[in-house]
Amino acid sequence: MRQELLSLPKGLAEEVSKNLVMVARLIDDEPEQAYAYSRIALRLASRVAAVREAAGFAAYATQKYSEALAEFRAAKRMTGSVELWPVMADCERGLGRPERALAMAGEPEVQKLDKAGQVEMRLVAAGARRDQGQLEAAIVTLQSPELASSSVQPWTARLRYAYADALLAAGREDEAREWFGKTLEADKDGATDASDRLAELDGVEFVDAAVDLSDIDVDEDEDEDDEEEGEDAAEIAAAERATDVAEYYDEDDEEYEPLEQSEADSEADSDADVEDDEPDTGRDKA
Repeated sequence: MRQELLSLPKGLAEEVSKNLVMVARLIDDEPEQAYAYSRIALRLASRVAAVREAAGFAAYATQKYSEALAEFRAAKRMTGSVELWPVMADCERGLGRPERALAMAGEPEVQKLDKAGQVEMRLVAAGARRDQGQLEAAIVTLQSPELASSSVQPWTARLRYAYADALLAAGREDEAREWFGKTLEADKDGATDASDRLAELDGVEFVDAAVDLSDIDVDEDEDEDDEEEGEDAAEIAAAERATDVAEYYDEDDEEYEPLEQSEADSEADSDADVEDDEPDTGRDKA
């Protein structure tokens, strides 16, 4: 790539390089942003093969398969390399043309691919068979010396996973379980969800313990608070009864109702009413 960029004026090469770096950084987690940077690089240097390839992968990551295929074809014309042949075939699948992907799997270009490229082409061809509903044919397509090998290569986990998934789709559950297990042995980086698939086959359900414990803690705290509030209320009520103090609230306040008066308070109020009913002696006028 660096050699290709050297063909550009220095300032332009730096600008294109910055955008390509951003494509590489974002393509896995933020594919739409990566695509935006790739378009900038493409606008600046469309005659650079590395730029066309990066633009192709960014479009592929955002499922713009027609655009990706056009960019990959352009890069292939510029370099003469067949390295992009498998991903080009997969674009045909993305466009709903599995028959074209299968045709590409039989082209002479496949023989020019390195081992990793040939395995990738086999995965694409098996996917195309499944697109056409040919599950058994997909299983046979994946059966290869690379699948049977006990050595672990960069492609081993993906190849075993695809085989296990095809077996499961065909209803061969026991064999699928075996190959998901073999996938797990080769998948040291956790690139596949083979462990989850195995657990699903075994009827194991995962529970988020952290969330459940948090909920339990909250409930316990709420129960403790309720108990404390109840105890406080009981103590207050007992103190009021002990002192025979009746609490009254504003009669206009609908939220509260007057507490019942004690017998002593009722008698005191009655005496007060009698005194109020006695005739005025005129002491105030004196």
